[in-house]
Amino acid sequence: MFQLKDKVVYPGHGVAVIEEIIERNVAGADIKFIKLDFLFKDMTILVPIYNVDAIGIRLPSSIAVVETTLKELYNKPEKKLETLDFTPSGWNKRNKEYQLKIQSGNLLDLIKIYRDIMHIAQIKDLSFGERTLLQNIEELIVQELQVVKNIDRELIVQEIRSPFKQLFFHDRSFVGEVASAI
Repeated sequence: MFQLKDKVVYPGHGVAVIEEIIERNVAGADIKFIKLDFLFKDMTILVPIYNVDAIGIRLPSSIAVVETTLKELYNKPEKKLETLDFTPSGWNKRNKEYQLKIQSGNLLDLIKIYRDIMHIAQIKDLSFGERTLLQNIEELIVQELQVVKNIDRELIVQEIRSPFKQLFFHDRSFVGEVASAI
């Protein structure tokens, strides 16, 4: 179980600190909650302790897991990009798959989504939904790496974008706003 002041990853939302354990009476039953204060956004939530595992709240990855996982950025996408359906219905299907992976909270899954969308960006201009998802995924990855590596945000952003720089040297922008720091 988690301890007070532990940093935890809340899938799809980012990194938070366990500020306190609170007991509240809900519908006649006493329920214990953990109060999570998010580090990188102005948000605090209460999560019932009995629901922590179902949500997928976890401790940040170890530095060894992070280093191994980051190597995935240099791999090719698992699905051949030429066979992807780039119609709106194709995006909807891919987005559903992505959302399930995001909710798993697994860092490797986030890295793979990021890598795949960055590769898609070399084939076509990303839709608004794709760009938004890419930005959200990048933020989740950066938050966890910031906590694990304890280094400046900009260095982490450069590190996760570096495998893709060579893909975007031509007259195309580097995936819109995501690339503004390169």
